[in-house]
Amino acid sequence: MTNEELRTEADAVLARLVGDQSGRARLREDQWRAIEALVADKRRALVVQRTGWGKSAVYFVATALLRARGGGPTVIVSPLLALMRNQVEAAARAGIHARTINSSNTEEWETVQAEVAAGQVDVLLVSPERLNNPDFRDEVLPRLAAATGLLVVDEAHCISDWGHDFRPDYRRLRTMLADLPSGVPVLATTATANSRVTADVAEQLGTGGGSGSDALVLRGPLDRESLSLGVLELPDAPSRLAWLGEHLSELPGSGIIYTLTVAAAEEVTAFLRQCGHTVSSYTGKTENADRQQAEEDLLANRVKALVATSALGMGFDKPDLGFVVHLGSPSSPIAYYQQVGRAGRGVEHAEVLLLPGKEDEAIWRYFASVAFPPESQVRLTLDTLANADRPLSLPALEPLVELRRTRLDTMLKVLDVDGAVRRVKGGWISTGQPWVYDAERYAWVAHQREAEQQAMRNYASTSECRMEFLRRQLDDEEAAPCGRCDNCAGPRFDNKVSAAALDAAKGELGRAGVEVEPRKMWPTGLAAVGMDLKGRIPAGQLAATGRALGRLSDIGWGNRLRPMLTPQSPDGPIPDDVARAVIDVLADWAKGPGGWASGEPDALRRPVGVVAMPSRIRPQLIHSLAGHIAAVGRMPLLGSLAYVPGADQSSPPRSNSAQRLRALDGTLTVPEELAEQLRQAGGGPVLLVDDFTETGWTLAVAARMLRQASAEGVLPLVLAIQA
Repeated sequence: MTNEELRTEADAVLARLVGDQSGRARLREDQWRAIEALVADKRRALVVQRTGWGKSAVYFVATALLRARGGGPTVIVSPLLALMRNQVEAAARAGIHARTINSSNTEEWETVQAEVAAGQVDVLLVSPERLNNPDFRDEVLPRLAAATGLLVVDEAHCISDWGHDFRPDYRRLRTMLADLPSGVPVLATTATANSRVTADVAEQLGTGGGSGSDALVLRGPLDRESLSLGVLELPDAPSRLAWLGEHLSELPGSGIIYTLTVAAAEEVTAFLRQCGHTVSSYTGKTENADRQQAEEDLLANRVKALVATSALGMGFDKPDLGFVVHLGSPSSPIAYYQQVGRAGRGVEHAEVLLLPGKEDEAIWRYFASVAFPPESQVRLTLDTLANADRPLSLPALEPLVELRRTRLDTMLKVLDVDGAVRRVKGGWISTGQPWVYDAERYAWVAHQREAEQQAMRNYASTSECRMEFLRRQLDDEEAAPCGRCDNCAGPRFDNKVSAAALDAAKGELGRAGVEVEPRKMWPTGLAAVGMDLKGRIPAGQLAATGRALGRLSDIGWGNRLRPMLTPQSPDGPIPDDVARAVIDVLADWAKGPGGWASGEPDALRRPVGVVAMPSRIRPQLIHSLAGHIAAVGRMPLLGSLAYVPGADQSSPPRSNSAQRLRALDGTLTVPEELAEQLRQAGGGPVLLVDDFTETGWTLAVAARMLRQASAEGVLPLVLAIQA
């Protein structure tokens, strides 16, 4: 068959894929070049093209052509569960049977694998996490590699640790690439890769490819002529929320409102609903069924917007998406371009607005704090695994190293790819292979993250073309003024909000009080650090569900509390506005369901007094807060817990639960005068006052001690929770 005949066949598949019954659909020139390389030449190709260019058409058309010639199934590795669902439906239109294996359909895995083995599946979409599952890696992956007709790496920038969204699980693809039989084509696609990431991914694509392994790189201009970019500078969070409430209906069609945290997404969703807008939230805490319903509602334009965190990411295919608004600035212009690129794919005009906030930088710093650990912690982990006589699971390993579980998990995946550890049934083992801590590389990556943050500051303040700015960040050589953004064509929206809208937003963000869930189970593995605690915390030692004024991650009280509670903040008495808000929280708690003033039969008893936590850095703040609560509530201030003389008074490590508990063990005591006050008060419940809680373990330990000292119950009351 000639290449001309192959292209005719390819265009016919495209027509079926896009539902063009006229048969006039034609591939773009670079789409055809990629398909020709994959099908005719069996090459490896990297396609870097803007969102909506049609990268998925390349691999679906190539799949149909290769399957028609007796090729094995296409394996698509993608982190985007929402996009997986969209693509299964799109593939069906072209007569391509697609199936998925990911975290949302575990009950179907065996059936899917059987269908693949029987040759009934044309396309298998796999989440990157599957690549490092021991059973999948050792039993399924080798068979897939041997039978694969085409390997597709979607969102290929995730392979590179220079990329804005590096994912260790993606690095496992190096092994699969090396194990592919000679002549199996490979396609990598992304919309967000600068020159450095492009070169890195192209080099990795050559792994195991033989002499003809040089990847074909097809890179196109990244402009999207439908997008009108703009930035609105507003003085504070209530003003931004009020603006959104007043102007959301003016934005075209339906769209996405991105926030930086789950707490902010929940706040924004609640306020917009209060304003009469039909919106849904979509975050990492949203249940899978609710996610699917939210996606379907947006696709069908039953909601004006999804209020989403990066959990939605790029994983949403809606050609007529009319707008993307960011309430808070992402830390990377490349990540920002990726997210706004969901808009305007199938419409002539889409609005893209950034509403940056003062709290953005604090959120950036938090996410930067979970970067790759220092060498000492990595070496400790490697030594612990090497000295173990069995595989160690994450819960078993966590108490032995000073790392939180999510950070430990990410580190182990990197070490796995580097060959130093291996995941097996039952946990992780050391391979005994030498490993070098690449401090220079990690420092360069951290430096790059800082440069990206500065670029986002510059994007918000630039007076030049915003689209050209973003395209230059992606090393787009064709970058030029767009003529559409607010700097090129003038602002399309002003930053005015009505007094009524501003008052409503202040009321929503000023609403104080969130629940503080108590710890109910001791962490696993405490015996390994010398603590004889395990299982469920006895009912007689538990804290009650407490209250906090707000979350440090929200855009309401979080913005007020965050500067007060940084380690650099000077200590001092509780500010009047914060003290008043805490009393409001206490009053609502008392009158609410189960509160001591609710009149319900099984309600909490009224606290008999107030107990303060000791503090190394904010003693004035905590004691003035405890004294104010006692005075307003007409309860005695019973006293304070204390540090054991000579005990280590440094802050517990910000690592994992077991290490925090070990650090707390033996450091706190109930002074005799406090114990006597508790006895004289009749042993009723007490309010336990602290500045903030991050993990809940300090409150759990203090509650256990107070209850052992005769307190009937312990009701924690803190200014903030880290959530």
